[in-house]
Amino acid sequence: MTYKGSCHCGKIAFEVQGELTEAMACNCSICQRKGALMWFVPRDSLTLRTPADAMSTYTFNKHVIEHHFCPTCGIHPFGEGVDPKGNKMAAVNANCLEGVDLSSLKVQHYDGRKA
Repeated sequence: MTYKGSCHCGKIAFEVQGELTEAMACNCSICQRKGALMWFVPRDSLTLRTPADAMSTYTFNKHVIEHHFCPTCGIHPFGEGVDPKGNKMAAVNANCLEGVDLSSLKVQHYDGRKA
């Protein structure tokens, strides 16, 4: 299935392919503040529909995850990194996807404070 997503103002827009059945809620210092529900997909499943230079990027701690956000509206629609096997991944904020019933998702809780 193809999902359309964006930040609030639309300056960052994308499409993502996959089956969204579950998401992750993390309690690390950034995820808890963002309130994001992250859906992990291979990076090549996400297609940016707006110019990459429309995004700002924040990294912290080990600087291995690129947390992308809109400099205009402040929304964090997705991030990028690699999984433990070295595969490029995207962490899509399910809250930024159109037409998704978030209550239907199985939510895995991750203790990022201890990771």
